[in-house]
Amino acid sequence: MIRSKFATSVHILSLLGSSPEEWMSSDFIAGSLNSNPAMVRKEISMLREAGLVESKEGKNGGARLAKPMADIRLSEIFALVKNDHIFGFSPNEPNPSCPVGARIKDGLDGLFTELDDAVARKLHGVSLAEFIKKYL
Repeated sequence: MIRSKFATSVHILSLLGSSPEEWMSSDFIAGSLNSNPAMVRKEISMLREAGLVESKEGKNGGARLAKPMADIRLSEIFALVKNDHIFGFSPNEPNPSCPVGARIKDGLDGLFTELDDAVARKLHGVSLAEFIKKYL
């Protein structure tokens, strides 16, 4: 789930960054995402609570960036959507009587934490402005 939420949030912020002074409707954003406006409003709400987006209701309402693209780090977005490790654990509980099964979760948890930290460090080095310039 992290992958899709991160991609969705970066997509929304990149779209808002393409016209930073314009208020974009959830319908317009949903069209770019090929999604539905209700899902977009939910994501915008999360981004607004984090101080990345501002929004207003009404006929001329919508959303726009709350701060310059150069001040938005991709690591901020990652931290918003990450509620667990990037990689998940097996849905089956390992056998505690097995020497591997008894320790595998702790071992993977340590590895996954290192990977999460490495991803966060990499993303911290990239602003939304740099991402847009390089990839879009």
